[in-house]
Amino acid sequence: MKNPLTTASGTSGYAFEYGDFVDLRLLGAFVTKSITLHPRKGNAPPRIIETRAGMLNAIGLANVGLEAFVAEKVPQLREMGLPVFVNVAGTAIDDYCQVARRLNEVDVVRGLELNISCPNVKEGGISFGTDCGQVAGITSAIRAAAPDKVLVVKLSPNVTDIAATAAAAVDAGADALSLVNTFTAMAVDVDRRRPMLSNGNGGLSGPAIRPIAVYMVHRVYSQVARKHNIPIMGMGGIQTARDALEFLIAGATALSVGTALFVDPTAPVKILDGLADYCRRHNLSALREVIGSLQFPEPGKGYKSTYA
Repeated sequence: MKNPLTTASGTSGYAFEYGDFVDLRLLGAFVTKSITLHPRKGNAPPRIIETRAGMLNAIGLANVGLEAFVAEKVPQLREMGLPVFVNVAGTAIDDYCQVARRLNEVDVVRGLELNISCPNVKEGGISFGTDCGQVAGITSAIRAAAPDKVLVVKLSPNVTDIAATAAAAVDAGADALSLVNTFTAMAVDVDRRRPMLSNGNGGLSGPAIRPIAVYMVHRVYSQVARKHNIPIMGMGGIQTARDALEFLIAGATALSVGTALFVDPTAPVKILDGLADYCRRHNLSALREVIGSLQFPEPGKGYKSTYA
């Protein structure tokens, strides 16, 4: 990747849907929406609603399916001129493996983002990502099914200890980790006394989750990723260069922008400009110098924040 910015899976379609709004070649990589073995219609509407400081979605992994993706979307991906990661989802391990084996044969696909943490499907979905044994099992299976691809495991924040699931993924063969996926959440129509999403609950994303996501990235970096030299793709409410820098300083190597694209499709370009400006102001020769550079004050001593 020539820079750390990517699109978050599920927010920019399969290829050029986002290309009408920004030059995709300015990004470091492109991450597709989830691909499953068979086509999925997803959940019934309403399946996206806005909340204060965020968004709830219950799309339900709607997609064209593996074969249509390879036949119709892969030719477009070849025109992109940047690394492509395909988000892979399923309801059973064998489904995941069949998709992974087929994509292992596709030259333009640089890597797979293993989606084991979707909170808005009723089968499979989040269950794989909340149990360390299942995380290890599915990661190992996909590692064997797609030995030629970079394997990125997308971690669920809906766990007691995200460092434990991260360690399980790394021990089972993950090349990188992406975190966090959305938080399971609900909004209620108080007049009708019903959930606002037809699915009942969905995944919360956007600025509301950023401080928690930054904490979880640092936890995984400090307890798992740093000692294993495993890169982290950080995500969760990134809108500005300052947001991005929080993730990098906490330990992320790459950054995914998702919900912000619905507000400002040019957000990644503005973030890149802001990161370049930060390097100039702080006399940094490369952005990598800030990765994992978080420092804590001595016990009993504080300091003045630049936000003050």
